[in-house]
Amino acid sequence: MAELRPAPSFPILLQRFLGEHLTRHRAVSPCTVAAYRDTFRLLLLFVEQHIGKAPTAVTLADLDAQLILAFLDHLEHDRGNGARSRNARLAAIRSFLRYAVHHDLTAMAVIERALAVPMKRFDRPLLGHLNRAEMQAILDVPDKQSWAGQRDRALLTVMYNTGARVSEVLALRLGDVVLDATPCIHIQGKGRKQRTVPLWRTTATMLRQWQRRQGHSAATAPLFPNRDGAPMGRGNVAQRLTLYVRAAAQGCPSLAGRTVTPHMIRHTTAMHLLQSGVDLAVIALWLGHATPATTHMYLEADLSMKESAIGRLTPPRTAAPRYRPPDRLISFLQRL
Repeated sequence: MAELRPAPSFPILLQRFLGEHLTRHRAVSPCTVAAYRDTFRLLLLFVEQHIGKAPTAVTLADLDAQLILAFLDHLEHDRGNGARSRNARLAAIRSFLRYAVHHDLTAMAVIERALAVPMKRFDRPLLGHLNRAEMQAILDVPDKQSWAGQRDRALLTVMYNTGARVSEVLALRLGDVVLDATPCIHIQGKGRKQRTVPLWRTTATMLRQWQRRQGHSAATAPLFPNRDGAPMGRGNVAQRLTLYVRAAAQGCPSLAGRTVTPHMIRHTTAMHLLQSGVDLAVIALWLGHATPATTHMYLEADLSMKESAIGRLTPPRTAAPRYRPPDRLISFLQRL
């Protein structure tokens, strides 16, 4: 009779989950692995302070629903995380527990109760976006003659043309751009999903000029480098965009005092495509959404389309009766 092997310990399971399961079996991106790693680093530090156990001494039985709820409350109240961050941490813990339950059946009851911890609902604000005049005002600010200005002008134009996330644009290489008879750009999005987005001829012309200014021929060179030749950082893009918005506000007063983020340009692209009559399914492919349901949020945010729809609807023929005061004294008092 075969002898039953003891269940692996929590530290071993966590190392296998991060080092083998996520990378080999699920083939997730390095960014996802890093996010899961940070979640468990925060969780284990909390466990050590909360129940006094060192990370190597933690067991699956310790990760019960009560402890996980306490950790989530700690993220919100002590670390100031929002509901989205809280839910992202919980999703990482759930993923690990679903993996662990197959390797330690003795912890099944604890894991089932922990998996029942719900995601937190939160209000979704309407998406902020720019109108066409505001977007054009920002694109006109960068200096066309300087190296940084020509780079930033091409960068912002590509972001507006493609609707790509800032991380996707900063990851672009020279070899990802096709500038022949049918200009397009190859983008690698979330989950390593690739998509191809066509380029306007003005964008293609701008990129040709920028590539000549760079002087690089290597396909692996970053499309938008910093002064050292490395890809630009997200903070650098946000900082440059803030400067351009302030400058554009002088000629476009509606931009004064507004906070414009790189992600708002992505929303702007989607809204302008929608207002131009592009189908939601095409916009979803354009932006790299996993499902067209995500793209429906732009319908909710577009007030002009709602106004157009109400304009096509004939109002009912109902007239409100004119109010008449029931008494001359009341009439006198209302006129005061």
